[in-house]
Amino acid sequence: MTRLGAILTLSLGLLALPGALCAQQREQSSWVVESLAPPGTGHADYDLSTGQWTATNNVVVTYGGAILTANFVTVNTQTGEVTADGRVRIQQGEQIWVSEHVRYNFYTHQMEAEQFRTGQPPIFAEGRGLSGDVTNRLYVATDAMITSDDIAQPLIKIRAKRIKLIPGKKIEANHATLYVGSIPVFYFPFYSRNLTEHAGHFTFLPGYRTSFGPFLLSTYTFYLNDELDGALHLDYREKRGPGVGPDLNYRLGPWGSGTFKYYYTHDADTAADQLGVPIPENRQKVYWSYEANPATNLYAKALVRYESDFAVARDFFDGEYHRDPQPDSFLELNKFWQNFSVDAYVQPQVNHFLQTVERLPDVRLTGYRQQLGASPLYYESESSVGYYEQAFAVDDGTNGPPPGLNYKAARADTYHQVLLPETFFGWLNVTPRVGGRFTYYSDASGPGATTDVQYRGVFNTGAEVSFKASQLWPGVENNLFEVDGLRHIIEPSANYVFIPSPSTAPNQLPQFDYELPSLRLLPIEFPDFNAIDAIDSQNAIRWGLHNKLQTKRDGQVVNLVDWNVYADWRITPSSGQTTFSDVYSDLYFKPRSWLGLESLVRYDTAGHDWRMSYTTLTIKPSNVWSWSVGHYYLRDDLSGSPLALGPGNNVLSSTMFYRLNENWGLRMAHYFNAVSGTMQEQSYSVYRDLRSWTAALSFRVRRNVSGPEDYTVAFTFSLKAFPHYGQGTDSVGAYSLLGG
Repeated sequence: MTRLGAILTLSLGLLALPGALCAQQREQSSWVVESLAPPGTGHADYDLSTGQWTATNNVVVTYGGAILTANFVTVNTQTGEVTADGRVRIQQGEQIWVSEHVRYNFYTHQMEAEQFRTGQPPIFAEGRGLSGDVTNRLYVATDAMITSDDIAQPLIKIRAKRIKLIPGKKIEANHATLYVGSIPVFYFPFYSRNLTEHAGHFTFLPGYRTSFGPFLLSTYTFYLNDELDGALHLDYREKRGPGVGPDLNYRLGPWGSGTFKYYYTHDADTAADQLGVPIPENRQKVYWSYEANPATNLYAKALVRYESDFAVARDFFDGEYHRDPQPDSFLELNKFWQNFSVDAYVQPQVNHFLQTVERLPDVRLTGYRQQLGASPLYYESESSVGYYEQAFAVDDGTNGPPPGLNYKAARADTYHQVLLPETFFGWLNVTPRVGGRFTYYSDASGPGATTDVQYRGVFNTGAEVSFKASQLWPGVENNLFEVDGLRHIIEPSANYVFIPSPSTAPNQLPQFDYELPSLRLLPIEFPDFNAIDAIDSQNAIRWGLHNKLQTKRDGQVVNLVDWNVYADWRITPSSGQTTFSDVYSDLYFKPRSWLGLESLVRYDTAGHDWRMSYTTLTIKPSNVWSWSVGHYYLRDDLSGSPLALGPGNNVLSSTMFYRLNENWGLRMAHYFNAVSGTMQEQSYSVYRDLRSWTAALSFRVRRNVSGPEDYTVAFTFSLKAFPHYGQGTDSVGAYSLLGG
């Protein structure tokens, strides 16, 4: 008898035992037997004639990556078979088996047990009568239980008369019943679960909405191979009818990747829309994207977004509609060099209910700012040629023919500019520039424009002046504002632009690229100003003042204050302009690492009114709770100008997250319309962590501009191993919790 107080290692390659030749043909491994018992309390015997170990008292056996622990073991090193009793635990890779009595073969991985428990996330199982298929590494058990909870008393489980398990790959169950706690809720004659990384799975979202009635949105997510995966949607809305469609994600290696989505529903409620516009019965939506990098510095992108009517996204895909209510479609090819790039862009009118400038195609050559030889001069350019059509929207939202006001023409445009950047006194940056543009327009065909062939020349000049100054106070400290040293950076700037009257006025040209209404101040210098067809005379200075106040937090430099103020002085105002533009202020203030204030405002210096204000205060002191409050104000602008912003708005918002404990959480969001004095929208979600599952019960009330209030309640749940929503999805897109 040999007493083991330390690790005993037996290498078959060094012992002249029967079966040594077979052992050499196996993967080169060593048998390791380790007694973890205190000296004098455990022992191990080895029989040289049979190659068999017998060990007791907390023994560990290791061979070929598999580890077995038990109170008592017998090990046959010739056959690889081990008999283990008492708190047996076997780990092979990520799969763990637990039992009181096991026969296990380290060579073939065959296993037999009267009762067992096993687990490899996300599935855990227990049962009786375990036997193994040596060839296929397939195990069969009876009177079994399957769950995704890694605890002794799981909440959600499936009990089956018989299971078949292929570790790490698949599990199958016959005559299975789903239990919640001790209550049986569903019977499966046959149940199968893929255990691979990309296992297919179902998700369900039941709920009720005023415009839908009771609804059930179901999705089956699948993974075919590394090139193709996706999901199949099968939905039913009691008032609107069924909806179905696939999502496919494809990856073609160097030939690119993308997504194809199609959704169709036969709408059972085709009454007039909220705006009084009729909608069709057959409603569908197509989304196709493609992106490739077939060669060095060559890129291809394509996007097609077709919708059968203007309201299909708003009615059935809330989240998409709020992110982008006017979907566009295009094909783009880009080729880049060190100083130049070529871009070919095609944009058709796919949805006739949206006004679109069709570009069939638009080819652009861009020359990036580059030095001209050894001279101090720099050069930049932008030239384009294309065929364009101004395709107006169809009012009724159907796919009828375009209206008769459409017009189209060819256009060729080239712009070139030379700059002379200089630095004076070591700190003053001055960059004068001079440039010219020439544009050709063909006859504009169509009743929406009556222009003949046109040629236009534009001259521009100007200069930008700026400098940067800073002051450092390394010894300043303040615990209240988490200040560890201060640095102030100030950047004043002035950008002068002079453009005499072009040879042809904008009202004599077909308008394809023109100024659009904007909440922010548009660029004034070329080529950043890209409203090519709306170029007119200009004599203005843009003043800017950028301040930063920086400090150190956790060893990193952060902006305590970042404030940018800018406005235009129009020395020679154009028709409809005032001498001074609105003053714009962009402020970001972070007095604490968990407290941030963002403010974007626009002040009318002529009327002495606030035209726009967007303010957000975010408080996140810990992972227990966070609160974000905001105010958005837009003054009415009904002047009738093409750049008018239209009706204003005044909305207060509040979003709060609160985690009650490790299992429960709350989310509340409110949007109050101060103009009408009504709560425009409010939503509430209660979250429950069910260990391996997450669930949320959500409720929303929305007051529509016209029509009845819209109530929605939905229940979402997701297996953590196969999450239906990405982390933080509910905070950036809460509509996902409500079926949008």
